[in-house]
Amino acid sequence: MRKFTLNREDVVLFEIDIQEKLAPVMKYRDQVIKNNQILMTAAKEINFPVIATEQYPKGLGRTVPEILELIDEGNIFAKTSFSAYTDEIKATLENLGKKKIIVTGMETHICVFQTVRDLIKAEYEVFIVQDAVASRTKQNYRNGLDLMESMGAVITNTETVIFDLLKVSGTPEFKVMSKLIK
Repeated sequence: MRKFTLNREDVVLFEIDIQEKLAPVMKYRDQVIKNNQILMTAAKEINFPVIATEQYPKGLGRTVPEILELIDEGNIFAKTSFSAYTDEIKATLENLGKKKIIVTGMETHICVFQTVRDLIKAEYEVFIVQDAVASRTKQNYRNGLDLMESMGAVITNTETVIFDLLKVSGTPEFKVMSKLIK
C-alpha cells in the first residue's frame, strides 16, 4: 500500500505549464486553476516543496497570475522540451531528495504525459491529480490519464491528496484546508 500513500515529508508538488496563453483553451480550466491554488495552499500549510515549469514563456506567457502569486519565482523553470524533466528539474529533485511527485498541469496528453513517463523511468513514484490537469479535449485528457496509469502512475484527485497528507482532522492545517475544499 506504500505506493498509494502520501506523507508530507516524502512529496513534491510539480506544476507543469499552467500558463496565460495555454489555459484559455483548456477544457475545465477554471476547476484546474482552482485545484492548483488549493494544492499550492496545502503545500504552504503542510510544508512541502513546489516546483513549476513554463513552456516557452515568450510565446505562451507566464504562469497564470492566480498560481504565480503562490509560488516562489526561483522555483519556476522555463523549458522548450515537452517533457518537464529537464536537467534543471533533475538537479532540483535530486537536491530535494523526495521520491513521490504530485503532478498537475497542462496538457495532460503532451507535457504532463511525457514528464510522467520520464519521472517513472527515473524511478520516482508519481501521483497525477486528475482534477488539476487539463487538455483541450476530453478525449485527449482521458487518453493521457490512461497512458500514465498504464505506466504505473497513481491517478488521484485534489481532496484525496490533501486529506492523505493531513492524516487527521482538528489541526490548524486541517482547519485552513477544509475551508478551501468546501
